[in-house]
Amino acid sequence: MSEKKHIVIVGAGPGGLCAGMLLSRRGFNVTIFDKNSEVGGRNRPIRLGEFVFDTGPTFLLMKHVLDDMFALCGRRSGDYLHFIKLDPMYRLLFSDRAVNVYSDRDKMREELAQAFPEGSAGYDVYLKQEGERFAKLYPCIKRDFSSLKAFFSLDLLRALPSLALNHSVFSNLGKYFKEEKLRLVFSFQSKYLGMSPWDCPAMFTMLSYLEHEYGIYHVQGGLNKIAAAMAQVITEQGGVIRNNTAVASLIIEDKIAKGVRLQDGSVIAADVVIVNADFAYAMTQLVQPDELKQYSPEKLEKLDYSCSTFMLYLGLDTCYDLPHHTIAFAEDYTTNISNIFHNKVLSKDFSFYVQNACVSDHTLAPAGKSALYVLVPMPNNDSHLDWPAICAEKREQVLDVLEARLGLTGIRGHIECEKIITPQTWEMEEYVFKGATFSLSHKFSQLLYWRPHNQFQELGQCYLVGGGTHPGSGLPTIYESAHISAQLICRKHGVNFGLES
Repeated sequence: MSEKKHIVIVGAGPGGLCAGMLLSRRGFNVTIFDKNSEVGGRNRPIRLGEFVFDTGPTFLLMKHVLDDMFALCGRRSGDYLHFIKLDPMYRLLFSDRAVNVYSDRDKMREELAQAFPEGSAGYDVYLKQEGERFAKLYPCIKRDFSSLKAFFSLDLLRALPSLALNHSVFSNLGKYFKEEKLRLVFSFQSKYLGMSPWDCPAMFTMLSYLEHEYGIYHVQGGLNKIAAAMAQVITEQGGVIRNNTAVASLIIEDKIAKGVRLQDGSVIAADVVIVNADFAYAMTQLVQPDELKQYSPEKLEKLDYSCSTFMLYLGLDTCYDLPHHTIAFAEDYTTNISNIFHNKVLSKDFSFYVQNACVSDHTLAPAGKSALYVLVPMPNNDSHLDWPAICAEKREQVLDVLEARLGLTGIRGHIECEKIITPQTWEMEEYVFKGATFSLSHKFSQLLYWRPHNQFQELGQCYLVGGGTHPGSGLPTIYESAHISAQLICRKHGVNFGLES
């Protein structure tokens, strides 16, 4: 039965590739279309001469989820990828102190005792209680919420008290830690969702817990190698990936997705269409405005979206003494956060993240050189900032801060090549709605049943994967979105999802 069903996937991002891998393993005829020359979407490589950078995600959390996706295809992730566990996981820089963050609990207790007056007193309670919260919430993350029946599941009813609906991540951490900067050690991870820790629902305290429970990993060659490995599995299983092939629109008849129309005018029929493009972009650009009601262009405009980012990828002719990951906080962090998420204006005093992966991975740059990845959270394009006019100034500010905060003296003289991505670039070239790098906001009214459904509620035979559907942004949850959609498709077409199907 399944061999007769043609599944077209729009976009070769992490969700599309994971879905393609799972479904081609189960006998479906899978074709993936992507506008870029390499797979991965925002997980693809950026190549500047002999330097290689990840476009977006730079570390792997919950490695076991990725391992499970390969196992569901009868494969071992370790046969395709070389994983490097990082400990310390990253270094945090405040204006008055630095903190190395470890997944090794003894080392973490020692670090907290040295860095903060209250020490590590709340650390073990935090691990215990957030571990219990995660155990209750994780089944809800893995399940489908495409119907009210699914929503009122026993899993969710059991987890309701753990949602802590009247708390944010930051306020929730007040149960364990008093000092604001200590709370930031365990709450800045809200930025992984493009949210403020003062706005992000308390349930996402699990993000920092997961780092401490499972650790974080680098993949040799960059996380883009995960996308390449998934593409390899798809082709090994008979699937087809067509790069440099943009989709112009979905073909919809009587509210049912029947296939796609390519930019060159070609029509590709399909029994199922999976959309891995940015959700709001897809529904405003790939679907006619009158086709949708719940997610019409007017209603999409009114939803809440994540922040954006200013990206600087630097190929340097030298190596600096920097950790693999460094996060530097603005001196006035609360104002910086407010400017990004509420005021939608730029800050002279800003937080930033730097990946210096060459300290752990020699494959990303020539010997004696390094590939530096810099990310600065920014307002999304609701700000109406004129990025072509201010880009050069912002670049200079970032380079100044790298010298001042990280000690990268004379960095300008060491730049061999560079690439910049602004919020406008994310929108115009990467097709990210409003340049909101992390898709729809993860406020509670846009989660679970209230997030766009994996089996898209407005179009028949149309499924969603990626950060804009349930469970949300971040590589592990995006893989879970593919897992959920693949299971739904198999159930719809009478295919056993089990490994031996």
